Amino acid sequence: MTLDPRLDRLRESAARRRLAIVASAAVPLVLAAAALALRVGGVPATVATALLAAAIAAGIAWRAWRDVDPAWLARRLDASSPAMDDSAALLFRDTAALSDLQRLQQTRVRARLADLDADLRPAWPWPRLGAAFGIALIVLLVAALWRPQLGGVAGADRKAAQGAANATALARVRIDVTAPAYTKLPPRTENALDAKAPEGSRLQWNLRFDPEPSAAALVFHDGSRTPLRRDGDGWRGEHALTASTLYRIALEGAPPPADDRLHRLDAIADRAPEVRVLEPEKTLTLLDAQQKTWNLAFEASDDYGIAGAELQITLAQGGGENVKFTERTVALQGDPLAADDGAEHRRFRHTLDLAALGIAQGDDVIVRLLVTDNREPKPNATRSASFILRWPPEASSDAAGLDGIVQKTMPAYFRSQRQIIIDSEALLAEKPGLEAEKFLARSDAIGVDQRVLRLRYGQFLGEESETRAQHGEAREQAAAQSEHGESHDGAEEPAHGGADEHAHDAAGAPGKFGEAGDIVAEFGHVHDIAEAATLLDPETKATLKSALAEMWQAELHLRQGRPDEALPYEHRALEFIKQVQQSTRIYLARVGLELPAPDEARRLSGERKGVDDRAGSLVAATNDDVAAAALWRSLASGGAPDYAAAETWLRARQASLPDALGVLAAIDRARRDPACAECRTALRDLLWPLLPTAATASVPRAAPDAAGRVYLDALQAGTGSTP
Repeated sequence: MTLDPRLDRLRESAARRRLAIVASAAVPLVLAAAALALRVGGVPATVATALLAAAIAAGIAWRAWRDVDPAWLARRLDASSPAMDDSAALLFRDTAALSDLQRLQQTRVRARLADLDADLRPAWPWPRLGAAFGIALIVLLVAALWRPQLGGVAGADRKAAQGAANATALARVRIDVTAPAYTKLPPRTENALDAKAPEGSRLQWNLRFDPEPSAAALVFHDGSRTPLRRDGDGWRGEHALTASTLYRIALEGAPPPADDRLHRLDAIADRAPEVRVLEPEKTLTLLDAQQKTWNLAFEASDDYGIAGAELQITLAQGGGENVKFTERTVALQGDPLAADDGAEHRRFRHTLDLAALGIAQGDDVIVRLLVTDNREPKPNATRSASFILRWPPEASSDAAGLDGIVQKTMPAYFRSQRQIIIDSEALLAEKPGLEAEKFLARSDAIGVDQRVLRLRYGQFLGEESETRAQHGEAREQAAAQSEHGESHDGAEEPAHGGADEHAHDAAGAPGKFGEAGDIVAEFGHVHDIAEAATLLDPETKATLKSALAEMWQAELHLRQGRPDEALPYEHRALEFIKQVQQSTRIYLARVGLELPAPDEARRLSGERKGVDDRAGSLVAATNDDVAAAALWRSLASGGAPDYAAAETWLRARQASLPDALGVLAAIDRARRDPACAECRTALRDLLWPLLPTAATASVPRAAPDAAGRVYLDALQAGTGSTP
């Protein structure tokens, strides 16, 4: 409902008074806290403290404004005016929702409200405001009398604070960086002694010292020096950044600089171009009979720009030992892919005219892209992978006149497990449009394929053949295979004889007398294959058994016309087959140790001709990481570290270690301030990833305790021998 204008004015005046009271108490406290934070922690602490105090004050003010609601206003009216008859709450209720008596009382209260002269604003809480101002004054006095102490500064910071008056200050620090021209980067200026720049950049230092030294130089960690020359009120020096390095400023005739640590210069290497092939999508493409051209497309990118690209084309003609290679190169002009000149990212397209190239049947065309960048003096080059366009050779005509003997197509393969899954999913997708009988027939045909595959893998586990008493089912399988009529490229293995391979053929040739193998083959039943028994380890056999169990279940549901229930078993069988195919353990038959026969004529003769010296053929093991490990142990134990040996070890492996310069800088800090525990800890942390992996060793047997000694004594007394 809409409030009476007079009630609304009373509410706003009361809310403004409450906000004024909160602001009067909060402003001096916030300013005092900010002043104290400035003296103790500096500008960052001041900003954080001021923001936190302002947020707290804003929360209190918002709550004070929110508390001035109709309920509060009704209570204040009832308390300040007896004419309200403790019925001021009726002024804030909807008339339609009141009873007759309440509406009559509401009308009377509204009539009295017109003649009411009340001030609902809360009184100023002067005692509380005085306390807030007093607290703020005390905090300001503490901030004014605060003096930072150096007692809490540790290690290098304490030393720097105590010796700042005796050190040379750097009044001006400027490093002008001029990148190589091929990068097209503008010159820039660094105002710190540490810098990063492209490899090959020219760095020019412009320094000013207070007090002025008689000579100055830049000393690099490899021992080289760059003298600084006097130029007006400053000192200048130049250096070519060919590799990342560390350096410090050395002064003569003046105290060392206040910041006397090693400074780092990082050289950003120019990356080689990156090439991405768009067309063709495959590395080997078979030429179509109607194809006249071959479309090629590449994309290349570089951090500083691409200088050129050329397509290397190789034509291989002939066969056998009479292969002739013809090479040619085509320069390509790329199209920019950016709004600017696009030198950093370009796309290259080219269409090969196969007729002009002279390709014939049986030939191969090999292409690859070579991209170079603008690096100087030697550009970076990247070659793409080779892509081949092959004209398939003519079919062999060796089978002329043998049409009745030689097969023109590959024999039917049993389906792979993956192909069975694909067929099952395709059958389920076509189920709404198939008749029930046809759907059942196709599902049964897939089940036959699953059975043949199960039998083929079952031979490796010595499973029984199911074809001796089921020739009718074998004929059904042959009919199903002839119905499908195609080979399946995804088969794991071709069926050598299908399901009949393991059957007992009574019509086979009888075994020869005295040959046990033929007798077993004729009258017995072999439940395993010799190769499978030795080439499959127990774990692989267990996995294969799991695959066969899943195939059993899949075949069951397929033969019943429920391919949807067979799919989970088919997928699990495929996973087990993949595990079997990835198995690499092969068990070979054991053979005895065959030593060469000794020459009896040379026994006890002392003749050593042809006998090698075992000691001379052995190479002593070397541990090249002794220096790093020794330094790490000495830092942990508090001994005297050998920094020189560690530095030599680091410089020899600077190219292979991830951050050798960082470790060298940490060694320099720890060496220059032996009392800095923080420096030694930081150096140990950097050395830990570089330490060699400890070799495994046998744990010595611990000495027996009292109970163990009693047990050994009892054994000795019982056996009458010493342990």
